Amino acid sequence: MSKKVQFGVMLHGPGGHMNAWRSEDVPSDASVNFEHYKNITLKAEDAGFSFIFVADGLYINDKSIPHFLSRFEPLTLLGALAPITSHIGLVATVSTSYSEPFTIARQLASVDIMSGGRAGWNVVTSPLEGSAKNFSKDKHPEHSLRYDIADEHLAVVQGLWDSFEDDAFVRDKKSGQYFDKEKMHQLNYEGEFFKIQGPLNIERSPQGQPIIFQAGASKKGSAFAARNADAVFTNASTLEKAQQTYEDLRQQAASNGRNPDEIKVFPTLQPIVGKNHEEVRERYEYIKNLVTIDEALAYLGRYFDHHDFSQYDVDAPFPELGDIGKNSFQSTTDEIKKRAKENKLTLRQVAMEETTRESPFMGTYEEVADQIIEWVDNKGADGFVLTPHVLGDFFHDFIDQVLPILTAKGYYDTSYSGKTLRDELGLPFKENRYSK
Repeated sequence: MSKKVQFGVMLHGPGGHMNAWRSEDVPSDASVNFEHYKNITLKAEDAGFSFIFVADGLYINDKSIPHFLSRFEPLTLLGALAPITSHIGLVATVSTSYSEPFTIARQLASVDIMSGGRAGWNVVTSPLEGSAKNFSKDKHPEHSLRYDIADEHLAVVQGLWDSFEDDAFVRDKKSGQYFDKEKMHQLNYEGEFFKIQGPLNIERSPQGQPIIFQAGASKKGSAFAARNADAVFTNASTLEKAQQTYEDLRQQAASNGRNPDEIKVFPTLQPIVGKNHEEVRERYEYIKNLVTIDEALAYLGRYFDHHDFSQYDVDAPFPELGDIGKNSFQSTTDEIKKRAKENKLTLRQVAMEETTRESPFMGTYEEVADQIIEWVDNKGADGFVLTPHVLGDFFHDFIDQVLPILTAKGYYDTSYSGKTLRDELGLPFKENRYSK
């Protein structure tokens, strides 16, 4: 049975590649170029994409990805995009380790209301240890502790979002009644990390609460997602791995008393497409040549808390790193170490592979469309979050060439399923916990 494959697109400034800013396809200042973001978002909406997604980070140094050195704060960007869009979901990354629940609850609820119920929150715990130095903290919380904090943080935010029942605000000018005080509720939350009274000073949105996205791939991260997330971003290099992740998340959701159909799985999709294999290879080589080995080593170091890989022989086997990276991008660093050991890779091979890895979705327009269908039909994905290497021709070609093939095969259409992001993703309205 055919269905509509759902797509999001990650707004990563110029794109997902560390040197995407050097491409002729995009403005060099794309990460702070609002016209660029607006054009991509409006094209995605016109093409029927379900949501745009703004990633973020809280620590930089001189070895950071260049376009991460200066980029918009996600919620501010969503606030600017809300009034110029009508249907597309607006998802932002916000850290639970370095934000106050009351502030985040209010900001996201504001975007949700301004957009008519189209907001989503990508809940992250912040992997970079240097983040602590920017928030008056002595130490970055350990990986496991960060998820304990996240559990409480999310519980508080969602509790605050229920401060007012849906019909609490009467606003009857004749009688003078502005709201029904019986439908206003204090949270009075007391936990290990937070003590929050409430109520939140903003009402609920047309979708009840913003959608919760999550991308944690570690054991504790996936457990957190299975308990709390409406949608999960995953990474998978093969259909088999995607199926394993998909089934695991659904099983964990069911074991938590949830309907597994109410957790949507979106693997990242970084396609390299072309009219023939020669053009595809040319495009890959173009991207690959945007980076030098020194830049690739710096990029790789970011995953390992900016570890200095320049100290090693790049043509020797990938170095033994012990626990380096354990408290940063844990699942990513574990996978890199495993892949390097199993395939007997040199440091040079690992670094270049990480900066410009060959996408599993690499082929002609027809081949990539068929692969997308295969993943959806065989329970590897509900949809995909598009993360093009360069947010220029790579993105436009996917929309102009691949989507029409999916449409012709009955797997895509540009219409929206309703007014809210919950409607679009096929998720139920979030009922207020106090409603009778």
